[in-house]
Amino acid sequence: MSLIDVLTVVVLILVSTLIVFLIVYLGKITRSIQDLQKDISDLSDKLEPLVFSLSDLTSKLSDLSDSAKRQLETTKGIIFSVKERVETILQFEQKIRAGIDGPVSGLLNQIKAISNGVITFLNYLKK
Repeated sequence: MSLIDVLTVVVLILVSTLIVFLIVYLGKITRSIQDLQKDISDLSDKLEPLVFSLSDLTSKLSDLSDSAKRQLETTKGIIFSVKERVETILQFEQKIRAGIDGPVSGLLNQIKAISNGVITFLNYLKK
């Protein structure tokens, strides 16, 4: 046997060993990919209810937000209505005061003048 024949046999053995290792590692890689695929499938199955739950939660939050906006608008309307009524009452009060102040002031001046006249008359009679 020549050196080339020996080297050819060694190379064939090494190539055969390499092919066996490649087959083993390809089997392991295939199993890992299958496990990964199974894990992804399980994760997908678990995420589906979560996505549905988040969608439901988003819908409920949107409804809650809309309800809060409606209540806020109603509250604004009530506050505006109360403000208008208070302003109307204050204007009415001012009109009443303006209407009463003039005549009452005149009446008080007349009563004071009559009182001064009576006092003067009584003082004159005492002398």
